[in-house]
Amino acid sequence: MGGFAEANPPTLHDLQATADDENSQRATNNRKKLTMKITAFECFKVPPRWLFLKITTDEGICGWGEPIVEGHAGAVEVAVQEAAEYLIGQDPTRIEDIWQTLYRARFYRGGPVLMSAIAGIDQALWDIKGKAHNLPIYEFFGGRVREKVRVYSWVGGDSPNEVASAARQRMESGFTAIKMNATSQSHYVDSFDKVEEVLARVGSIREALGSALGSAFGIAIDFHGRVHKSMAKVLARELEQFHPLFIEEPVLPENNEALKEIAHYTTIPIATGERLYSRWDFKQLLHDGVVDIIQPDLSHAGGISECRKIATMAEAYDVSVAFHCPLGPIALASCLQLDACTHNVLIQEQSLNIHYHQNGDLLDYLQDPNVFAYQDGHVNVPSGPGLGIQINEEAVREAAKIGHNWRNPVWRTTDGTIAEW
Repeated sequence: MGGFAEANPPTLHDLQATADDENSQRATNNRKKLTMKITAFECFKVPPRWLFLKITTDEGICGWGEPIVEGHAGAVEVAVQEAAEYLIGQDPTRIEDIWQTLYRARFYRGGPVLMSAIAGIDQALWDIKGKAHNLPIYEFFGGRVREKVRVYSWVGGDSPNEVASAARQRMESGFTAIKMNATSQSHYVDSFDKVEEVLARVGSIREALGSALGSAFGIAIDFHGRVHKSMAKVLARELEQFHPLFIEEPVLPENNEALKEIAHYTTIPIATGERLYSRWDFKQLLHDGVVDIIQPDLSHAGGISECRKIATMAEAYDVSVAFHCPLGPIALASCLQLDACTHNVLIQEQSLNIHYHQNGDLLDYLQDPNVFAYQDGHVNVPSGPGLGIQINEEAVREAAKIGHNWRNPVWRTTDGTIAEW
């Protein structure tokens, strides 16, 4: 009897191959859809002392970064413009390749200006990538390890006085930790009354808050590199009685070899790193084993990509991270994205009402300031796409018409010699 042979039914292998082909085609279509090119760079110098960067793509997706060295905004802006010569027409989603090119494809590299330019560009590229995939940046690094981040607030100014009342105000606002400058001008070896002044200020905070949180309230003390090794040893020992959260930059970063000696005089955790700009700068510091907390700045140390690597290095040395950020909303949003997915993060600096702010503050350039709503000493991690914030571009452009020319003060000691600020 004639007839047609019955077709062989598809095997499991055939079905899987078909599914793989369909998935491959979808992936190809998605890649085509998400293939973008960088079309424009714009920098905005805005009060109080910041530089914002907007990167635009041909898909209409824009990203924001904050490349800034405080007091050198103009120099960083030029460095960004030089980088833009390479980046126009590039695919913004190839972040690692762009980072490596900006770092390695030049004979002279590193330092605050070049690394800050890379940092702001890197932030903006991650913002673009997150928006393109409708994901917050932390999802690209394995997702969150925490729901919220502990933050601290600054009290006092460059020459801190009346810090006790300011600390109480911060506590009543819900903060559980503050940071203050330890000293003003200091000689290599100074009189002990300078030490007693510091002890009196820190003691006044502990006394003012003693009936409330007591020692549970964190007091971080920033030496700001103003104190030289001889005095740092004395201060570190004498401050132990107040159980500080940490002491910061007890010596200048170019003198970090002195940290080993200072550590012999105290059990207070030692923090440093805001003036180090790459994983290579942190390598010896971590190897020496004398630092407890590192403080890379996401607007100085190569951005989100590099600071993620630095934090991972620190974790291998059992060292925690407190990202440096006395800056603007883009820098803070970048920090919070990395805080969210980094296990060894301790606490986050933020700049609301900091003494540097004149004619502008942290929330002034956001469409929704509530994204940084602090509660019980913490801030929730922004969950929107990219950096998780929306910049008020109209406010940025208006502020850029004013601009700024911020410079740090020039200090001298009593005999007229230049002092560290």
